[in-house]
Amino acid sequence: MSRQEKKKSIGFMVFAILLSVILVVFAGFLIYQIFKLQILPDNILIPGILAIVLFSVILFILINFCAYGIISKIIYSILVIIISVVYGFGNYYLYSTNATLETVTDQSNLSKNTVSVVALNSSSLEDVNSLEGSKLGVLKTIGKEATKKSLNDLKKNNVTYTKKTYDNMLGMLKALYDSEVDAIVLNEAYRSNVCDLEDYTNFNNDTKVIHKTVYYTKENSSLLAVSDITSKPFSILISGNDSFGSLDDTSRSDVDMLVTINPVTSTILMTSIPRDCQINLHKNGKMDKLTHSAMYGINETISSIEDFLDLKVNYYAKTNFSGITNIIDALGGVTIDSPYEFTTLHGHYHINKGINQMDGDKALCFVRERYALPSGDFDRGRNQQRLLKAMINKAVSPKIITNYSNILQAVEGCFETNMSSEDIKSLVQTQLDDMSKWKMYNVQLTGDPEISYKTYSMKGKKCYTMKPNKKSLNGIIKIEDGKRITDQDVKGLQGA
Repeated sequence: MSRQEKKKSIGFMVFAILLSVILVVFAGFLIYQIFKLQILPDNILIPGILAIVLFSVILFILINFCAYGIISKIIYSILVIIISVVYGFGNYYLYSTNATLETVTDQSNLSKNTVSVVALNSSSLEDVNSLEGSKLGVLKTIGKEATKKSLNDLKKNNVTYTKKTYDNMLGMLKALYDSEVDAIVLNEAYRSNVCDLEDYTNFNNDTKVIHKTVYYTKENSSLLAVSDITSKPFSILISGNDSFGSLDDTSRSDVDMLVTINPVTSTILMTSIPRDCQINLHKNGKMDKLTHSAMYGINETISSIEDFLDLKVNYYAKTNFSGITNIIDALGGVTIDSPYEFTTLHGHYHINKGINQMDGDKALCFVRERYALPSGDFDRGRNQQRLLKAMINKAVSPKIITNYSNILQAVEGCFETNMSSEDIKSLVQTQLDDMSKWKMYNVQLTGDPEISYKTYSMKGKKCYTMKPNKKSLNGIIKIEDGKRITDQDVKGLQGA
């Protein structure tokens, strides 16, 4: 062998060793990430790990001991480079999946509260300094803490003011529009309620925010997680806020569905509670609409539902309009069988009677619709159940392995849960292990429409509520124990 050939041989040996080190390191990290993620059952995990080790050993031997000619050196080098890149992407995929899962489940139990000083657009008020000497309208009892925070913030900005107290929102709004006060202190959680008032539907266009105060409150949760989520029944409250973007701000809930899961019998019971249902708030025993309870935090909704149905909720999953669209798009869309043909108010989507393929936005508009449906809010509740069922069917399919990371990344920032990442991984692992066929049952609380002026959050305002039917309520309470459910148990509880 000539000196030049020897140099080339040594050069390739160094190159082969370098590639081998990269291959081994990436393979090692990939195996570590797979173990750390903990979603693969042993019947997939062990063969998968052995395949990575065996394939890496074969490539190591080929490039270091079997590459003699120029062609074999090129082929083996390309193979090692390609596999190393695949391992690298696998590492990134698994690392980002685990990190996102930790983010989604790592909740600090802090709720963001935003309080605004609001004036009419025609007002000369422009900023916090212009509030000097102004007359402010405030509510007497509702949202006292928020009002206090806002007024204290004005004092910190050296603003002096006078205030006039009102018993209800209607009186305060009328005072603003009649120029009895220069501005009002409004908890942003109530803004949607204000815009629902017949005389103030253009409130957002008529007014401007002069100053905002943001503060955080700690939510003390009484939820009790089950000891083994793969063998014991548990319940999850799915709460969907009527907002887009971040989940930080408190707002009304558009969807409240209790999902009871029995992993032993592979049954899922979905219980829809209409948003207008009359309940007693846990914090003070006052009557209010269920949707309003979310303005006081997710734990107030949970505690009020626990009182209402005489049960314990183990977990919650909170999302909003953005979260729903993101999750469905990450799943690759859903298939829904609609019993009615109609056009949605939002998005103007045409829904066929029968099978419909839906992306995230179309599905969201589908479950928001109630005015075009024969039974209004009751039909909307049933459509929400149809969507959840379609999402579950898609999520428990084998494709979840490839979509797992996409789903988690899609919901980051617009989805939160108190379920631990270990519990979620255990559920995924169990499903991948036995690929159970789940039996789903749907029930819905029914009742009679009732106009009320006595809801706690909007006292004095005309509110459309639903007074729950006692027979329907008692029937649901009876089966909400997570035990074995049959078709006979839910007969007559699916709503009209």
